[in-house]
Amino acid sequence: MSSPTVRLPLPHIPGPRGRLQDNPVPGHKKVLLASPRGYCAGVDRAVIAVEKALERYGAPVYVRKQIVHNIHVVTELESKGAIFVEEVDEVPEGSHVVFSAHGVSPAVVNEAADRGLQAIDATCPLVTKVHREAVRFARDDFEILLIGHEGHEEVEGTAGEAPDHVTIVGSPEEADTVEVRDPSRVVWLSQTTLSVDETMETVRRLRTRFPDLQDPPSDDICYATQNRQVAIKKVAKGADLVIVVGSANSSNSVRLVEVALEYGAKASYRVDYAHEIEQAWLDGVETVGVTSGASVPEILVQEVLSELAGAGYGDVEQVRTAEEDLIFSLPKELRQDAGGRRDERALGGRRS
Repeated sequence: MSSPTVRLPLPHIPGPRGRLQDNPVPGHKKVLLASPRGYCAGVDRAVIAVEKALERYGAPVYVRKQIVHNIHVVTELESKGAIFVEEVDEVPEGSHVVFSAHGVSPAVVNEAADRGLQAIDATCPLVTKVHREAVRFARDDFEILLIGHEGHEEVEGTAGEAPDHVTIVGSPEEADTVEVRDPSRVVWLSQTTLSVDETMETVRRLRTRFPDLQDPPSDDICYATQNRQVAIKKVAKGADLVIVVGSANSSNSVRLVEVALEYGAKASYRVDYAHEIEQAWLDGVETVGVTSGASVPEILVQEVLSELAGAGYGDVEQVRTAEEDLIFSLPKELRQDAGGRRDERALGGRRS
């Protein structure tokens, strides 16, 4: 159930304000602010891992791919001394390299070891769980139908655990045509950041063709992805416009736009920054829904709220559908500082 309307304190945002006009609309202007939103435990862990590595080892610290799919986070870490590379062969021998939250295949781990790199694995533990499932089912000679987007780092990493046993299924339509060797020994796994509804439709179509299809031992789509989709479904029902803060290569952010439209929003757009909001989007709009993907720092959402407040959308109603307090433990190399003192969040747990 949503909370009463509250006026949230807005941060001081440097730079010009008042870019958007406060044009009249038929009713009362307000914002529906989705909660949960923003950083999940896996993203928080990965970003802190890079920061801690820089503190402990000094710059530069190399990161394979984007640590998380957010342009602001990457830019901020670059300013602190992180160097992002596409592949580990770009990293000088003997250097420290961080594997991103999306995970890597065993081939990448082995290549890093061959180059004498000091690897720090910031893979989200929920992605690691899917990797282990792939290994287990491949060992038992199952064919794995991996539901996900071909070319996404997470999918590449999971498929790399058992390349001879994995077939990628990119959509419900592909489920209608995919072929398997033995329909009696097939299991589905999924990328952790997909649309829950679309994934279940893909599974439904697969099961129609392969009645013996087995499920993963536990849900592969991460709790944070699901929570953010549940929240935006509720927001979308009452919103004329939904703004999703997140980067174009963030799968879960893009899915939030799609879910918002599917569940009633008249329009929905994704932005990296508040200044990308267009005046035309607000024409005739009484209620704006706002949320952010799981790799988005809260400051970017606050900047959007500040920009909207300047256009008359100052009343903010939080729509809360779940509480999140999970903290993942840091990579083992970073649980203590150079002096041997344990980091306060080294072993994870729950936020107090």
